[in-house]
Amino acid sequence: MHKPLIILSPPRSFSSVVSTMIGQHPQLYAFPELYLFNFNNLHEFFAFGKKHRYGSDIPGLIRTIAQEVYGKQTVQTNLKAIDWLKERSDWSTEKVFNYLLDLINPKIGLEKTPATSRKIHNLERLYNIFPQAYFLHLTRHPVPAKKSIEEFLAKKDLKHYKKTGIWQAEKSQVNGLLVWLHYHNNIAKFTKNLPAGQTMRIKGENILSQPDVYLPQISQWLGLRTDTEAIEAMKHPENSSYAYVGSFPARGGNDLKFMRNPKLRRGTVKEPSLQQFWEGSLSQQSEETNFNSELQENINNLAFALGYQ
Repeated sequence: MHKPLIILSPPRSFSSVVSTMIGQHPQLYAFPELYLFNFNNLHEFFAFGKKHRYGSDIPGLIRTIAQEVYGKQTVQTNLKAIDWLKERSDWSTEKVFNYLLDLINPKIGLEKTPATSRKIHNLERLYNIFPQAYFLHLTRHPVPAKKSIEEFLAKKDLKHYKKTGIWQAEKSQVNGLLVWLHYHNNIAKFTKNLPAGQTMRIKGENILSQPDVYLPQISQWLGLRTDTEAIEAMKHPENSSYAYVGSFPARGGNDLKFMRNPKLRRGTVKEPSLQQFWEGSLSQQSEETNFNSELQENINNLAFALGYQ
């Protein structure tokens, strides 16, 4: 039975760079975003993409099939990959992912699709398929996450948010703090009852600021090599087959900013003060003044639980 590593996080939580870094370990294989666990089968998968005009939220899956079935990623092999997937539209997403894991065996597959954590149901589907998987809960400070989430989602089709409290109708936008809270609450609820050792929580800021400290810890947790050669390989995400913008019609699969400059940037990733953020919001009369005290307390409590002040 396969025991993949699944990274769970909200969008804009360093997931592209972190997953690609970890996946450069000699015993791991980092897939791009596959979106498989949001659907039961490929028919649902393609129907969703067509409905939302995505050609895809599925470039990662196309690129993976092109790379692993046809040996390279080009316009021609991407088109072949699309045909390959459509010919198997009756396949369950479980069957597809197991097929991919067989292709990269004996390496351990690593997958990260932030959208999976938007619904508890997706996480439960994932666990039912892979009850022995490892789950890495990746976090980012709520203040920079808020800004990055809002910039990212401003360019997306947000129909699924407009029916929730995350959508601010009067401003025609998504509130990034509420997205951050919603995703992390789902992940925390899901991982809470997992067996000891099956889940690990880590701050993205720590991995990027001190890779020589935290990459060995992750490797040890997974029971993998922790020698200098293995850790050094993990510090070179640019060596991944999915670290760069892909060929038409599958150019994505990871964060665009990351793919334009995938090398690990040295230095400390700073964490701002959440208290100063709230104080500044009040003085500026921004949308955060509409947060009731209970909601603000929930954000503060969760941030503290995740190791942020």
